[in-house]
Amino acid sequence: MGLRKIVDNLKPTFSEGGKLSFLASTFDAFETFLFVPDTTTSTGAHIRDCNDMKRTMIVVVVALLPALLFGFYNTGYQVGMTGFDAFWFGLLKVLPIIVVSYVVGLAIEFGFAQARGHEVNEGFLVTGLLIPMIMPVDIPLWMVAVATAFAVVFGKEVFGGTGMNVFNPALLARAFVFFAYTPSISGEKVWYACDAVSGATALEHMATDGTLGFSTMEAFLGFIPGCIGETSTAAILIGAAILLFTGIASWRTMLSVFAGGLAMGCLFQLTGVVSYPGWWHLVVGGFAFGAVFMATDPVTSAQTDTGKYIVGLMTGALAVLIRVVNPAYPEGMMLAVLFMNALAPLVDYYVVEANIRRRNKRLKPAK
Repeated sequence: MGLRKIVDNLKPTFSEGGKLSFLASTFDAFETFLFVPDTTTSTGAHIRDCNDMKRTMIVVVVALLPALLFGFYNTGYQVGMTGFDAFWFGLLKVLPIIVVSYVVGLAIEFGFAQARGHEVNEGFLVTGLLIPMIMPVDIPLWMVAVATAFAVVFGKEVFGGTGMNVFNPALLARAFVFFAYTPSISGEKVWYACDAVSGATALEHMATDGTLGFSTMEAFLGFIPGCIGETSTAAILIGAAILLFTGIASWRTMLSVFAGGLAMGCLFQLTGVVSYPGWWHLVVGGFAFGAVFMATDPVTSAQTDTGKYIVGLMTGALAVLIRVVNPAYPEGMMLAVLFMNALAPLVDYYVVEANIRRRNKRLKPAK
């Protein structure tokens, strides 16, 4: 193959002793992105599979595409456009946000890898797309850059990079913007790519007047104002099917988040705290997106099977609890996932301890 020969010819230049050996990590990142690494283990028991971390991350990116493509269209639709004009308008508005996210994030990742002499982490392939998708379309680009830098440095690199972080980096970027620049991620204008258009989101309607503000079908399909990739539950469920079919995401966590949210929503409805149906929470805001793409993060979620059920149920229930109890903050999914990121190791610890006690009791000789 021509490309393989070109890479092989360039490799000595970037290897130890070559003129550009200080860029070895950068070269390795591009080589392993283009080709499956040919290195194999020599000792111990390992699973040998061509589906390495980069390929796994690419599958997640593919799963995100339905929601992203719909986000392009919805951006134009919300300002009165239809058809290809709406899609093209949205593409031109959203693409710069994606570019800024990837340029800033990858630059920091490559810089840390070079400084440490380590391989470039693959995780930002997904994080770089998640960050724009959970932002409003009107967010300033410089704010995206600052939030991305904060997420990568303080959310990943200070913990050691991909696989070592405690909190989901994309949600940290959103949290940074929310608490540092609140007017740019809340209100009635930030969801539209046109200053002349404004309107409350479905969650704001639910928090203020107890109505959805849109038809159920509009909410499910995503023809409502909101963050770029979070409005269409239908598109998100297509991504969920891809993740579940490929075995990348845990169905236990995903199903438990929806179950926890539904149970808490119905509880508030039955007790008369709210007048709208409890299941509305599942199809508006970032609930579905958080359940499918955030709560199932294999690094920051629970690792044990039982822990996945517990963390998932608590995440869904806590998200709805925040939405209902605090009307000033109608979107609760971000805080719910971040809180459970911190709690997941503790849940796993007690699950493992319970298993150990149960096995010890079973193995204890009868008197």
